[in-house]
Amino acid sequence: MKKFFGFMCSALLAGTAVCTAPVFAEDAKPAGLKPDDVKNALGMSIYLQAGYTYNGKASDSSPFGTGSENDLRIYDHKANSFGLDLAELIFSRDTTTTSLGYRVKISAGETAKLIHAAGLGASTESFDITEAYVSYTAPVGKGLRFDIGKMMTFVGAEVMEALDNPNYSRSFLYNYAEPLTHTGVKASYVFTDNLNAALLIANGWDNATDNNDGKTAGVSVNITAGDPFSAYINYLQGPEQANNTRDNRSLIDLVATIKPVKPLTIILNYDDGKEDHAVASGTAKWSGASGIVKYDVNDTFSIAVRGEYFDDKDGFRTGLKQKLTEITLTPEFRLAGGLTVRPEYRHDSSDYDQAGVKAFHNGTKKTQDTFALAAMYRW
Repeated sequence: MKKFFGFMCSALLAGTAVCTAPVFAEDAKPAGLKPDDVKNALGMSIYLQAGYTYNGKASDSSPFGTGSENDLRIYDHKANSFGLDLAELIFSRDTTTTSLGYRVKISAGETAKLIHAAGLGASTESFDITEAYVSYTAPVGKGLRFDIGKMMTFVGAEVMEALDNPNYSRSFLYNYAEPLTHTGVKASYVFTDNLNAALLIANGWDNATDNNDGKTAGVSVNITAGDPFSAYINYLQGPEQANNTRDNRSLIDLVATIKPVKPLTIILNYDDGKEDHAVASGTAKWSGASGIVKYDVNDTFSIAVRGEYFDDKDGFRTGLKQKLTEITLTPEFRLAGGLTVRPEYRHDSSDYDQAGVKAFHNGTKKTQDTFALAAMYRW
């Protein structure tokens, strides 16, 4: 009996080994490509942004042709409605002296309608090829880089994606004082760890195809002292009016980022622009300044405050001769899984008052208050 029991145990163990061998062999097969492997190979990233903005005194209509509007806003112009602001698919690879680089940014959502460059899609389309350029680094000195194609502007303190700004809404400077994109060629060179510069030749402001025979030239100089201080001096000049190469538009743009202590960031932006023979009185002028203070309370919570002044002296940029101010308060919560949530309060004010017609709430108010809630995610 003992011999039989021993035989059965031996047989059972042997059978178990035979049956499990293929399973271990299957487990030993190399795993397939993981999502992160594909992402890294293509230089791919995905960005998603959605939000809701409440305005108790929203206007019934606006230049966008839709109801319930936040006046004088661009990306966040829709009031009292949930919306997909932006969905982006990005492919990029940096250039070296031995390999080409590239960047392609495909955008969808409400923001995509508002960033269209002239000559590239209708302004009503919720789809946009926001960037598409090739990069080449010539073996000159430390490497002379060329970017050729359609690219975001180097002007200004804010960018298209709210996640990369301290606030959810954009400043008046971003919306009205500055261009969004350029199509052309940009050459850049790093002289030292503290100084680099770029030269741009482009079709113009937000023109995928030129509207005249002239070109816009731009220069950007970046001076940095490591983390505590960084500053940009930007300048653009060129003809922007259709079929007119005589009258130029120019813009001086100054940006400074100061970090006196690790949790605190201060961002300052100043713009001064003009355009020849753009209004009945002659030269159109606009200028403004903004300041943003952001404090990181801890790893998961920050708070940012932005104050701003914008003077559209001739009504060329906003459509009204007015002086605008705004103050914005934006807490930020960074949640598990990479999700960022921002509630926001903003107060806008305008001095425009012509025959009792004002800038906000269907021409009845000089101020506007909005409350927003936004969620942002990048993979």
